[in-house]
Amino acid sequence: MSMTQIVTDEQHDVVAQPSVSQPNGNGKPMLKKYQPFPQIDLSNRQWPTRTITTAPIWCSVDLRDGNQALAIPMSVDEKIAMFQLLVDIGFKEIEVGFPAASQIEFDFLRRLVDENLIPDDVRVQVLVQAREHLIRRTFDSLQGTKKAILHLYNSTSPVQREVVFGMSKQEIIDIAVSATKLVKSLAPTLPDTDLMFQYSPESFSATELSFAVEVCDAVADTWQPTPERKMILNLPATVELATPNVHADQIEWFCQNIHKRDSVIISLHTHNDRGTGIAATELGLLAGAERVEGTLFGNGERTGNVDLVTVALNMYTQGVDPHLNFDDINGVRLAYEQGTRMLVHSRHPYAGDLVFTAFSGSHQDAINKGMAVQNKKTDPLWDVPYLPIDPQDIGRNYEAIIRINAQSGKGGVAYLLEHEFGFKLPKAMRIEFGKIINDMADKLGNEISSLQIRESFEQTYLHITSPFKLEKFRTQLLNNDDPDKSVRCEADLLIDGKPHTVQGYGNGPINAFMQAMKEELVPEFRLLSYSEHSLQKGSGAEAVSYIQICTPSNESFFGAGTDTNIELASIKALVSALNRALSN
Repeated sequence: MSMTQIVTDEQHDVVAQPSVSQPNGNGKPMLKKYQPFPQIDLSNRQWPTRTITTAPIWCSVDLRDGNQALAIPMSVDEKIAMFQLLVDIGFKEIEVGFPAASQIEFDFLRRLVDENLIPDDVRVQVLVQAREHLIRRTFDSLQGTKKAILHLYNSTSPVQREVVFGMSKQEIIDIAVSATKLVKSLAPTLPDTDLMFQYSPESFSATELSFAVEVCDAVADTWQPTPERKMILNLPATVELATPNVHADQIEWFCQNIHKRDSVIISLHTHNDRGTGIAATELGLLAGAERVEGTLFGNGERTGNVDLVTVALNMYTQGVDPHLNFDDINGVRLAYEQGTRMLVHSRHPYAGDLVFTAFSGSHQDAINKGMAVQNKKTDPLWDVPYLPIDPQDIGRNYEAIIRINAQSGKGGVAYLLEHEFGFKLPKAMRIEFGKIINDMADKLGNEISSLQIRESFEQTYLHITSPFKLEKFRTQLLNNDDPDKSVRCEADLLIDGKPHTVQGYGNGPINAFMQAMKEELVPEFRLLSYSEHSLQKGSGAEAVSYIQICTPSNESFFGAGTDTNIELASIKALVSALNRALSN
């Protein structure tokens, strides 16, 4: 095979790169388990020289893709709250679920309709597989809607055809065409609904481009859209398999080769398996797409769907009106977190806790000087170092973490503890201790110094000795056949000042001590998390251990312990957590 060779398929629409065996980090040949994704043979590509100048049609799939990816799916009431949030943001197309597959999603759509909760300018979208009984059930769910999109799909990629379904290309086309005919025949049963039709060749990102066009042409020929009455062709990167430029080539190639281009809306639905869903979406728009499906903050299966908040605000920073309202990004984030039970990462673009916070002194200085100049300018053009957007445009403020007070977040407290004293608190512990410092600041009514933070940490976690104080701790390895009792421990404690000795067995020192405490002194509890690290460098350095436990009432408490012996540091941390739980 030459260094670049055209793949032999019907239309020569991709170019393969050679599979090269390269050494891994150990100097050994890499197994030929993976191969580069084929490049697209598109010599006249136009997308690299284009600029996004208008917002696409946005479609939120938070209530379908997003909801199905939640450990605890939303209830009907929670879905209604999310639907209202999406309406308030400005979405005019909202996928409300898969009503034929779930009674709760059917009931949700019926409640939206029956309680007249869908604004006249909002089009609800429903998803359905290309299966007759599901399509008929979906039409039942749509009765009474004013504006709707019926989103039909079936899988088209080689691995889906051959491995999952065992079908030929023609059989896949027949499924899509037959289902489209059924949808078209049932459309008159919704006489009062402005119904749009959408088709997705699921797994488009892994489908041969020539076949993707063939399937979509067959569907379009059946539906017969017109420039005045368009249909939607949604091209999902169901799994992100290549770099964003390849995705853009796929979209542009498709746009150039689809027959009824003036009668179809090309829609993107990118996932984030490679972490480039936003870039792939932006380049896909440059390549000719006019519509984007995604979710708030990127919630979705695996690594998520494309994050519509970031895509929209990226446009905003380029002077393009996204036609979505994120003036109160904190309110949007709060509603999202309440509805999904998920947290937005502190470094999330635009909405993260720390994205408008500078810890670096040089950054703080540059931003402060830039803001001072900006405030004096007659030209409104935003130009401040390190801030690509004015935080106030989305309801936020720039914060420089120099001091800690009642307004400071947990991130600043954790930053000072780590950078001044070496304590690297686990994420959940930062939240717990951050609240303690905030309460302290509220009571004092002034700034909290780093030394005060250190003293509070020690008093809260390291010096708490009631009701238990550890005096001595000993372990013994046992030669037995029971791995759950391979270690015996004995601990000398002071319990409210009175000496007491406990002993227990477990699969390690911590487990043995837990069993000893459970058997004699404390109610049942669970170990939730454990971490440790060195506080200084060198053989005599102290180590710190952090342990989180959960009580029978489902309350969690952290403990911390320090010692030159990591085993003792861990036992001290467990005693600390128990003391905090019992004194609460």
